[in-house]
Amino acid sequence: MENSPLNRLQQLMTITMEECGELTQQCSKTMRKFDTVEAALEDNERAVVNRIKLVEEAGDVLCMIELMVAHGLMTHDELSNRVAVKLEKLKTWSDLIAEDSMENLG
Repeated sequence: MENSPLNRLQQLMTITMEECGELTQQCSKTMRKFDTVEAALEDNERAVVNRIKLVEEAGDVLCMIELMVAHGLMTHDELSNRVAVKLEKLKTWSDLIAEDSMENLG
């Protein structure tokens, strides 16, 4: 886009921030509507619509991360390494990580 007042770095950072904000908002809405993961995954219209919106927002954030990789701001290897670090921390500070589910992450 030649007419954009923002350069590529500014566009990448601004759009990523906006998309992260939208994902944050959808996460908040999900917490207000459902009290458990199981409830959020139920097969009813409210849960299905919420999940679609959650996937849309997470996908938009993932798209921006991929664009940051494509523009050389980070690599997939660097991201994978960071995922491994975060998973180790979560093992200590959260009950989200079960040993039997680890092969699906990172």
